[in-house]
Amino acid sequence: MATVETVKGPIDSGELGRTLVHEHVFVLGEEYRLNYDADWDEEQTVADAVRDLNDLKSAGIDTIFDPTVLGLGRYIPRIQKVAAQTELNIVVATGLYTYNDLPHQFEHRGPGLLFDQPEPLVEMFVKDIREGIADTGVRAAFLKCVIEEPGLTPGVERVMRAVGQASAETGAPITVHTNPHTRSGLVAQKVLAEEGVDLTKVVLGHSGDSDDIGYLMELADNGSLLGMDRFGLDVYLPTEQRVDTIVELVRRGYLDRLTLAHDASCYIDYFTPEERFEKQPNWNFRHIPDDVLPMLLEKGLSEDDIDTMLVTNPRRYVE
Repeated sequence: MATVETVKGPIDSGELGRTLVHEHVFVLGEEYRLNYDADWDEEQTVADAVRDLNDLKSAGIDTIFDPTVLGLGRYIPRIQKVAAQTELNIVVATGLYTYNDLPHQFEHRGPGLLFDQPEPLVEMFVKDIREGIADTGVRAAFLKCVIEEPGLTPGVERVMRAVGQASAETGAPITVHTNPHTRSGLVAQKVLAEEGVDLTKVVLGHSGDSDDIGYLMELADNGSLLGMDRFGLDVYLPTEQRVDTIVELVRRGYLDRLTLAHDASCYIDYFTPEERFEKQPNWNFRHIPDDVLPMLLEKGLSEDDIDTMLVTNPRRYVE
């Protein structure tokens, strides 16, 4: 057993229950919202999120890990409003989301830079984990970084090494947004290992976008968990292929390396709800409990297998 920080405070890891390891409550550009989104309704947006998460809880999911960090519009007071109105556990992260460059606030500050000083990103991440995010009292339970199609750019590498150093210092686990079609999960494993990270404490997000069994086995053999976490985003890989990939990995002995999620959100400002439904009608929190789990059972997995992916593996990740 271990203590896990949630938005409403610490709980025992045994209370996590069925867990989706990569979901978002809100994804938005806060600066854009403040300046240009005249239609924003804070009260209604929070109410809609409460409705969605309560619905997810009623579908048998007890916890979500929310890797919304700097760059994705993380604003903990808004998450607190939602958490106060749902029994579903929300576990939040620290880190920084970029495909290329760092925000200008960090451009000139750091080792060997104009203002030569210890890496401020590490200090920021560690503070979020040990003391809490801003003045909310909410402590991050895991770290998040990204390596996308542009690869290991100087900005991406700096964030990734800072995340690795913060993990090594605090013991907090890591989720990495990867692009499996560029095999970037292997790059992330190499860099994080160089910073002293235990690769068994790493979820390689969006691994489920690929059905390249060889690549996925290589990642898992290095110790990391595979984030089969974009169910409903059929534009990247249809649901049936995602299911078949999981079944094959289980057949080959990798059940203890698999986690599930949608990478969905209660609110995302990339498009309107109507546009989202038109393009990706299955991309919602109910897709896994309503559709994916029955498909996995039909294809030969057991209820114990499902619990390993939804309960045992996420719990081991945070313990």
